[in-house]
Amino acid sequence: MPALASLCRTLGASLQVACSPACREAWMLLPALDKLIPIDFDNDPALADWANLLGSIREPDFQICLNFVEGRQVNLMLSMSRIMTRIGRTGFSSTERVVDGPGWSAQRLAPWLEPLGVSLDADAFRLTLPQPVLDQVRSDHPEGDGPLLLMAPQGGATDWPEEHWIELPSAIQTRLATLRCDRLPAGLPLIRRAAAVACADVVLTSCPITQILTVFSGTPLVALGAEPGLLPERSDLRCLGTASELTTLQEDEVLKALGF
Repeated sequence: MPALASLCRTLGASLQVACSPACREAWMLLPALDKLIPIDFDNDPALADWANLLGSIREPDFQICLNFVEGRQVNLMLSMSRIMTRIGRTGFSSTERVVDGPGWSAQRLAPWLEPLGVSLDADAFRLTLPQPVLDQVRSDHPEGDGPLLLMAPQGGATDWPEEHWIELPSAIQTRLATLRCDRLPAGLPLIRRAAAVACADVVLTSCPITQILTVFSGTPLVALGAEPGLLPERSDLRCLGTASELTTLQEDEVLKALGF
């Protein structure tokens, strides 16, 4: 997402994305998105799906394609398109072949933009969210003037135990009486989740999606069980434990990561 936002901003381009319909909510967070073309590359698309995609990319005046999909079908389709610049890791349809670069997950796509003369600072990317959505989230905050801690458990048997999530606010309030705590409901639309983390003062979460949304919002974050390399290294971001260690993670360790 940071790579494509940087590309569109620098070149003044609009964006069309061919991806699984399950990813629609995420791409809708990018203002540069013009159209989403639904196709699930991971589930062996039917011939009709490929024909629909080929028709979609032949009609507009596309100039650039970043292809993250491998396989003969997608290469045949792209080779029959009118797109002049086709960037990919492999494939006979690619006019430029690239290798992912170093760094955290979003920064690794910097080499994809280099053939286009575009640089990438993924850590500087911030989501732009509608003001009415932000205002609604703020109106639902707990009353008070103290800092707001937003908790967002991943849930499940391997998560930090539920009793710790329940007890943590009281433990913090013995040290900071004005603390306000809120908990992200399960199943919240992605745009509301993004707005919730953007409006918090600090986020504690074991959910990988919420972790990356928090990074994209610039809100201080304590990430429980984060996958190595998923998140950037910065002073207001602390990663604690691995996914397999969360059930044994102690409350004192989390309090220390939060600065208490």
